Amino acid sequence: MYTDFQKHLQTTLQEIKDAGLYKNERVIITPQSSAIKVEGGADVINFCANNYLGLADNAELIQAAKDRMDARGYGMASVRFICGTQDTHKQLEKAISDFFGTEDTILYAACFDANGGLFEPLLTEQDAIISDALNHASIIDGVRLCKAVRYRYKNGDVADLEEQLKAAQAQRFRIIATDGVFSMDGNVCPLDKIYELAQKYNALVMVDESHSAGVVGKTGHGVTELYNMRGKIEIITGTLGKAFGGSVGGFTTGKKEIIDLLRQRSRPYLFSNSIPPMIAAAGLKTFELLTRDNTLQDKLHANTEYFVTRMKAAGFDIKPTQSAICAVMLYDARLSQEFAAALQQEGIYVTGFYYPVVPQGQARIRVQLSAAHTQEQLDKGIAAFTKIGKQLRVLK
Repeated sequence: MYTDFQKHLQTTLQEIKDAGLYKNERVIITPQSSAIKVEGGADVINFCANNYLGLADNAELIQAAKDRMDARGYGMASVRFICGTQDTHKQLEKAISDFFGTEDTILYAACFDANGGLFEPLLTEQDAIISDALNHASIIDGVRLCKAVRYRYKNGDVADLEEQLKAAQAQRFRIIATDGVFSMDGNVCPLDKIYELAQKYNALVMVDESHSAGVVGKTGHGVTELYNMRGKIEIITGTLGKAFGGSVGGFTTGKKEIIDLLRQRSRPYLFSNSIPPMIAAAGLKTFELLTRDNTLQDKLHANTEYFVTRMKAAGFDIKPTQSAICAVMLYDARLSQEFAAALQQEGIYVTGFYYPVVPQGQARIRVQLSAAHTQEQLDKGIAAFTKIGKQLRVLK
């Protein structure tokens, strides 16, 4: 049987390669940071990590993880409701709730699990989900697992959202689902207008803060801070894998009864091991650091403004951004890969994004800024982009 299936897989893989869409994984042999070394020995400046606050190799987080592993062991070997809950898990859940101004929090192995396990326990075929067209794949998959009636509105288009909400009045309960920051473009959802429509049409709001928490807002508390809506949104999901240390682990935080029901019925929570104690401890240390002062967020915001302003001045086509994501539009999949490969030769580590990660004809290089980037690293990145842009005739 496998002989025939193997031929089918080989043909499919070759088609992906022929279309210029095959993804190769490059190997890093140092800790994740703004400067890294790749297999083969090349030193490069890293502009494509979700390490927004530069905490992935932070000494205090590393020590917190070591200390907790010594005190509580390596792994839990259990799900939460059996024997997989330690004091560290509860402490981290409280810290997340305090950070977002919510009532309660539930931890998952990843935000993909948080989103995948969110909708099905809460809604039935009598209800509705109104989802932004550019929502993350995890939200899309979570919606697919739920029997609720599905509506979709154009990215950030509140007029279209209102039309979908009108149609969804036929259902019992309604949830508007949106990313806080859309990861491929860097734009922020219009949460203030979304909330107004939710009030008008009797809907709940769910926001995925994965790319916005720690980044957006004056003190990095996310889109609810940006729009002065702390504590007003019913459901927030997020990750520890980006700004909050860059490890693993996700969460849903929000209204107490919602979180309580997820603990009873959310399948990724009920049937997956707890995150390891060392991960929970490092996460807890992250929130301690972020309540201490605002140094990292201020540096990130300054780095982002500097980089984006100069890239635009150089002539690059940059998507409008309110986050630490700078989408350098190239439109052609092969060109995005060629551009990224040429940049690596210049000591700049980036990745080309193309279909199916982004729509056909919307290929780009997504630059992600970090508080760890120095002025010299930013200038080297801009200079390399400009050089390769001229060589490949992206710039005149």
